[in-house]
Amino acid sequence: MPSLEDQSSVKHDEVRERSTKSEDDFQGLFHQVYEWLHHEKSRRQNRKARKFETTSHATTGDESDVTDGPLDRPNTSDHSFSLDKLEKILHQYATTRPGSALSSTHRHLAKRHSRRRLRGLRRGSVSESDMTDTEAPPPEVQAFLDNTKTLAYTGGGAVEEITDSSASVKQAKDAEAWLIFKTEIVRIVHTLQLKGWRKVPAELAGDIEVVRLSGALTNAVYVVEPPKNLPPPKTDSNTLVSRKPPPKLLLRIYGPQVDHLIDRENELQILRRLGKKNIGPRILGTFLNGRFEEYFEARPLTPKELRMPETAKQVAKRMRELHDGVALLEEEREGGPMIFKNWDKWVDRCEQVMTWLDKELESPHNEAKAALEPWRRRGYVCGVKWDVFRKAVENYRRWLIASSGGIDEIKRQLVFAHNDTQYGNLLRMEPATQSPLLLPANEHKQLVVIDFEYSSANTPGLEFANHFTEWCYNYHDEERSWACNNRIYPTPEEQYHFVSTYLTHQPANAGGHISPMASPVIRGRTSTAFAPLDLDDGSDRPDSRLSQIDQSRDDDLDAHVRALIQQTRMWRAMNSAQWVAWGIVQAKVPGMEEGIAEMLAARNGSNDDGEGDGDKTPTATSGVEEEDEGDFDYLAYAQDRVMFFWGDLLSMNLIKAEDLPAPLVEHVKSRLVEY
Repeated sequence: MPSLEDQSSVKHDEVRERSTKSEDDFQGLFHQVYEWLHHEKSRRQNRKARKFETTSHATTGDESDVTDGPLDRPNTSDHSFSLDKLEKILHQYATTRPGSALSSTHRHLAKRHSRRRLRGLRRGSVSESDMTDTEAPPPEVQAFLDNTKTLAYTGGGAVEEITDSSASVKQAKDAEAWLIFKTEIVRIVHTLQLKGWRKVPAELAGDIEVVRLSGALTNAVYVVEPPKNLPPPKTDSNTLVSRKPPPKLLLRIYGPQVDHLIDRENELQILRRLGKKNIGPRILGTFLNGRFEEYFEARPLTPKELRMPETAKQVAKRMRELHDGVALLEEEREGGPMIFKNWDKWVDRCEQVMTWLDKELESPHNEAKAALEPWRRRGYVCGVKWDVFRKAVENYRRWLIASSGGIDEIKRQLVFAHNDTQYGNLLRMEPATQSPLLLPANEHKQLVVIDFEYSSANTPGLEFANHFTEWCYNYHDEERSWACNNRIYPTPEEQYHFVSTYLTHQPANAGGHISPMASPVIRGRTSTAFAPLDLDDGSDRPDSRLSQIDQSRDDDLDAHVRALIQQTRMWRAMNSAQWVAWGIVQAKVPGMEEGIAEMLAARNGSNDDGEGDGDKTPTATSGVEEEDEGDFDYLAYAQDRVMFFWGDLLSMNLIKAEDLPAPLVEHVKSRLVEY
């Protein structure tokens, strides 16, 4: 007969065996449910993606189908929410179950299914945009959003019933245009399934707030806000639904004239790279002529703020973080400065526009038309005939490359630059109390840089030149929004403080490394950024050595600052030439497109529109004669900016005064910036 101790041991083994069997059975059941859960989610995801791709292919042939056809699909958000809830329950139980092998097992399964799910996402996916990996492209929809009737800065509020019978027909049409515009916005965000916006039913589209922001010259930018009194979602008692309102969205609609200026696909790729570094706003979804972005509770800087010493320091620090934080791709560095590429890409269109404009200025009917067209009264856009300006740019470019140590040395100095740091592209975050952004070390991070349309590889000097020149502009001036006020260009002291702040700031994400431009070449002379120190001075006093070390470091920093200021001075004329071309390319003048078409047809020996003409440059939209008076004057901008170019060439002795018209030289000298 077994002893009591033996009996106890047998019973313990039996209990442990039953417990192990129970645990094995539970693990088997858990794995089955977990596998089914992710299989079901993957199956539904793939089905939605296939349906969306089919719909997209079906609508690409007819734009009317794209703009007028239904974008929204049957709402499966309740089913998706139930699956997500089940997954959370399984995860929570597995991680808290004591003594279970499920904790490690479920993490392995989750990781495996996560990889599978991310591989399944592809362009055009309609999954929630906040669920995608940072490397995956944002969801997109083949739809066109027409904002041609909603470019005013008012009119996008909640729809109010018009009771005044005397309301003008124009007001009624304006209200109808905004209602149509907002309805299309809701349809697109439903299609993209932007986070939280499925709570806004289509019938409440008129109640969303849409406000156009000012400051963007190549886009129309809006803030989209959900209805103030959004009804609670309809759910059963067992379903948990967040009552948090949908987030505000930034809506960006591309300008109709800028496809030949900006490569939108390349821009989106750059924005995805920046997203990995948490730089700039996150792209939530795209459509044919625009995109939705993350909205920041912030405001753009003002022209006055840009010149404030403390703000200037913060901009310099953010600029250093961008340059050091985003590595250039090999092809970007090998491609050389983007400013050269931009000029080469835009110059043929400039040639067409300026050839026609110059001929018009020399034509017999110019004086008669000048009364109604101010550009005719101002004379040559480039101050001289186009061929003289183009030749001057080409000669200056050759000098710039040679004086910088050659194209290979320029490539070595390149950094990832923003290239458009005007005040409207710098937002000031307005944090709540107790925010980390209020700490002294983080104050510069209150600045958020947006609009990376022109971001690319350029030299630091080019970036500084562009930013310093933007100190001279106020794009909100009611009478002269295009004008450059050379008198408020940064003084030598202001430039020195900006560049020294840039150089001494050590971004945390760069590990304290200096930018690739550490040894700029100025007129063939290399300036070493941080030269080795000779501490063997024969002195035995430690304080004397430290003093000499500090002095040597100060001298090295001073030399580096002055070298970059000189580099800025050298590249400033190229920056001006680029923006002159930018203004010319976007110019809209009555009769210009027709005149260019006739000129090209005559040159190619054909009177048929387009036949024999290999030119594929996009033309302006019709109706340019009906421009609003408040439209930006691109030709006036180009003509005013070219004075900066000629001033730099004259002050650097790259052109002789006698080679330019006397009135032009007199005008340039009155506005000359010699530093």
